[in-house]
Amino acid sequence: MSSEISAALKGNFKLAASMFPSGVAIVTSGHGSVVHGITVSAFSSLSLDPPQVLVCVARWSKLNQLVLASNSFAVNILAADQAALSEVFAKPGRDPVTTFTEIEIPHSIGVGGSPIIDGTAGYFDCSVVMACESGDHSVFFGDVLAAHASETKSPLVYFNRRYHDINNAAQEM
Repeated sequence: MSSEISAALKGNFKLAASMFPSGVAIVTSGHGSVVHGITVSAFSSLSLDPPQVLVCVARWSKLNQLVLASNSFAVNILAADQAALSEVFAKPGRDPVTTFTEIEIPHSIGVGGSPIIDGTAGYFDCSVVMACESGDHSVFFGDVLAAHASETKSPLVYFNRRYHDINNAAQEM
């Protein structure tokens, strides 16, 4: 495939992907004396019996290596009022820290050892059951050790390169 076609396909791929609304989550992990997290939209529930989820993480990311080392991760589903938090964790090149408190992110540590961010719409605390590589990403399959959903928070949604509050969108219809 020529580089011109590849560049055109890449642009069209990104545009087409932006047309699919998705929830916004921060995947976190901790190992040794550090924790880290990144914003993702490539997340899915996978199985009810046993409870499993999957998440896709860029292989070059620092989080990828941390998940491989710790064999655990948490998926923090962001609430509609957490768009700014999504932006913080979407910045590439950030280094892992010893605690998210250093960067003023209130959290606790889940049973699997990964950070659980306060105020989210929900979370899944997971242990890695399988990992594989596809393209430029790792796909981590996780057994869910603990899960929680807020009864009062609505999720943050990303669509057409912008954040949306699903409750406000529902009221507009």
